[in-house]
Amino acid sequence: METSSLIGPPRLTRFEKARIVGARALQIALGAPVLITPPPNITRPTEIAMLEFEKGILPITIRRKLPDGTYAYISLQTLLKLEKEAKKRKRI
Repeated sequence: METSSLIGPPRLTRFEKARIVGARALQIALGAPVLITPPPNITRPTEIAMLEFEKGILPITIRRKLPDGTYAYISLQTLLKLEKEAKKRKRI
């Protein structure tokens, strides 16, 4: 997806991040397979979900509502990549 066609901020909002991590933590708590090998000291589902989120390996799509009532679907990996690029540009 091109950046110019992106609706909303080119990053995850705090609400989207909370929703993703919370939903994934619930899945893990209910017995879903973990997508990473967590360190031995991390056992809580929320901590594991946060590690998966930070590594960007969750196969999740964000749905953002457009002004005309339709929806735009953006992959989590795309938003994380755009956020990382924006942080790099700020450092330079």
